[in-house]
Parts: sequence; structure tokens; C-alpha cells
Amino acid sequence: MTKPLDTRARPGFDGPRFDGPRSGSTKIVLASASPARAALLAGAGVSFEQVVARVDEDALKAALKAEGAPVEDAAAALGELKALAVARKHPDALVIGADQILECDGVWFDKPADRAAAAATLRALAGRSHALVSGVCVVRGGARLWHHVDRAVLHVRTLDDAFIDHYLDAVGDDAMTSVGAYQLEGLGAHLFARVEGDFFTILGLPLLPLLDFLREHGVVPR
Repeated sequence: MTKPLDTRARPGFDGPRFDGPRSGSTKIVLASASPARAALLAGAGVSFEQVVARVDEDALKAALKAEGAPVEDAAAALGELKALAVARKHPDALVIGADQILECDGVWFDKPADRAAAAATLRALAGRSHALVSGVCVVRGGARLWHHVDRAVLHVRTLDDAFIDHYLDAVGDDAMTSVGAYQLEGLGAHLFARVEGDFFTILGLPLLPLLDFLREHGVVPR
């Protein structure tokens, strides 16, 4: 949900570190193309490599939706799918996979493909409440070691077409980089009456429970 830092050109991101006693012996891989998730991990001082997971997310998401799976189960399954795909080439690493789904009155939203789709998304969300459900899991080899799912609820104020056009003019292509067509920490804040839930969950990675897991495994200091 954010673009504070672009690490796409640096797959072995080497930002500020908060190394624990075993940081040199435990490799961490983030199985995501998301610059937002990379920025959150990097900001917390975790040393990691970023690898894009080549999986068919849309097909799995559609299948889970057709089966009537709860959105929490779908977010967790998508995160695990990414992590397992990357873990095949990094069997000794702790591989982090994550996914986020926006749900509004039973409808699951995807990233808008273009400006028209972004405008349609904003009109659908205007004056209503929606949930952002973020799932994260950690795998090693072919085994899932841990997972966590969290939900935040966001209340969009009433928006007219003139405001939506003004907003989309201001954010440009950034509207197409996130589900919901907004970044809460940027100009997207103007869309909301109030939000309920964890800030990191809204940005797409439940960071605090993930750091707890990494502490338990001696990757970051206790």
C-alpha cells in the first residue's frame, strides 16, 4: 500500500541493519515484488534478499473465491504459495511470503488495470467501509513454519466524481500500484473518514508479529 522506497533494482537490499546474534547464519528472503513490503523490512533493519515469486496468483484467488473460502484463508494461502515457490531455489533460507486482499461487502478487489478501473474502484468504495486483510507466512524448504493473518477496517468518506478526478490527476500511475487505488500514507489519506487497525497491516505486511517470529529464531535481537 505504499511506495516509500524502491528496492526493485537491488534484489540483495543492503539498507540499515539491526543484526542479531545469528544474522550471518540465517538467510532471509522476501518472496514479493512489493517495494512497500521491502521498505517495511528494511526500515526495521532486517537484512534480506528480495525475490519475485513467479506464481499464478489470479488463478488461485479465483479458485478460492469460487469455493467460498474466507478472505483470511485466501490471503494466507496466497502468501504461502509465493513463499513455497521461492523456497524451491532457496531451501535453507527463511522465506517470507505475504499477500493482501481488499474486501467490500463480499467483493474482492484487485489492483486497477488503468485509470478508468481506478475511478470505478473509488466510486465503489466511496461512502462505505472495507477491509484490508493481510496474510504473512514463513517457510523453510517445503515446510511452513509460521503464519499470521490480520484485518484492518477503513471507512471511506463520500466522494464525488470531481474529487475522484482531482485525486487521480494528483497521484497518477500510483493509483494502479495498489489494491484500492490508494496509498494511505500519501494523498490517499484524503479519501478516508477514519481507519481501524494496524498501520503495517494496512501497508500489506503484519510486521510486528513477523518480527516476533524472527526474534524467536534468533534472526534479530530479543
